[in-house]
Amino acid sequence: MQACLKAFKGSVLCKMALLIGGKVLKVGESDVGWSFFLVYFAKIKKEKLPLHGEIFSKMADDSFFLIDIEKILKEKLGAKYKYVPGFLVSYLKRIVHQDELNVFLRESKDKVGVDFLEACMEFLDCKVEVKGLENLPEDGRCTFVCNHPLGGQDGISLGYILGKKYDGNVRYLVNDLLMNLRGLAPLCIPVNKTGSQSRDFPRMVEAGFRSDNHLIMFPAGLCSRRQNGVIKDLEWKKTFVVKSVETQRDVVPLHFEGRNSDFFYNLANVCKFLGLKVNIAMLYLADEMLKNRHKTFTLTIGKPIPWQTFDKSKTPSQWAQFVKELVYKL
Repeated sequence: MQACLKAFKGSVLCKMALLIGGKVLKVGESDVGWSFFLVYFAKIKKEKLPLHGEIFSKMADDSFFLIDIEKILKEKLGAKYKYVPGFLVSYLKRIVHQDELNVFLRESKDKVGVDFLEACMEFLDCKVEVKGLENLPEDGRCTFVCNHPLGGQDGISLGYILGKKYDGNVRYLVNDLLMNLRGLAPLCIPVNKTGSQSRDFPRMVEAGFRSDNHLIMFPAGLCSRRQNGVIKDLEWKKTFVVKSVETQRDVVPLHFEGRNSDFFYNLANVCKFLGLKVNIAMLYLADEMLKNRHKTFTLTIGKPIPWQTFDKSKTPSQWAQFVKELVYKL
């Protein structure tokens, strides 16, 4: 085992990932952890990475963006790009499914909001069996919190199902770079915890919670990991508890049933064991999403938790873990 780990750490892929990680893919956690087929770009470390015109190459009509791995490598690595093996560039294009996703982006460029998410559902041939629809509130503003098993279909499905129910009055708290996707922008409240906008982060979160829209959050921030043989979210962040109490929003627990491949979990655990700061597994989220095409998933909606429930008997962090455990019992 030790020999395998040592070999991986010295491999070309690992070294290039670290190089790209230092120059381009500084992956960090997101408190909202919104998942979508481009979310691994959203989880790319926000700091020093204005993606306008980098990963997404603007089209002439300025209406949508395309994925361009070769362009970003050239721009971020500069003269060092000539040392990047051609097979590695091709490999990166393949694992992010650049050509296939760009076809979809072109074909869906005129769709916005819930219609865009519906196009995503059709592209992925994603079907969802919903249990507990009667638990969806008819009145008031809510914070919907869900486990984050996939990194693609879960986020898309929640936005589509809840968006249809509430006439599009739902919002994701997301990294601001996703505003570059015109079809998605109407459903986003942009936040950025790092870089030049870090000082505005509390204000942007506050504005999101005080808006009239329902909010969708993945409190773990990252996709689920396999821990001690069990696939489950990492620790849930307390933000949704604190802000829901402050703005008197009931919390609706959701459980999305699904999983990524063994490769994804093994890679994430190897990177953690090696202490790699670059989240290499995130590079494979698009690949994982497409592996999960043509599947039917189950979404279970729990009963709303009144905001008054989150009293002083537990800390906000403890309440967050309480809701997390409740979600896994749905």
